[in-house]
Amino acid sequence: MARHVKKGDLVIINSGKERGRQGTVLRVLSERDRVVVEGINVRKKNVRRSQEHPNGGIIEKEMPVHISNVSPAVDGKPSRVRFEDKDGTKVRIAVRNGESLDDVKKGKKKKKS
Repeated sequence: MARHVKKGDLVIINSGKERGRQGTVLRVLSERDRVVVEGINVRKKNVRRSQEHPNGGIIEKEMPVHISNVSPAVDGKPSRVRFEDKDGTKVRIAVRNGESLDDVKKGKKKKKS
């Protein structure tokens, strides 16, 4: 199944206590239908001593959010996503303004013709 968000996308949270906040997608956990968004759903976690955390203690960590609770941000507002076939490749198009989300992510601004 095609995902409406990818790693590196700017997204807006649709529901929950973080509703309305924006962040960048750090990871997509496709097998669990969840995404990890930078600065969203931060939890404190007790960790034991290890090579990664030599002192152990309490760390803050971003926890996953269900993928249905995020929408790509287009011009600062959430947008639904439509998939179109261009030159044999599947492209994500923002319904709000018709821009390709893949081009926006790469820094190219191109309107749908």
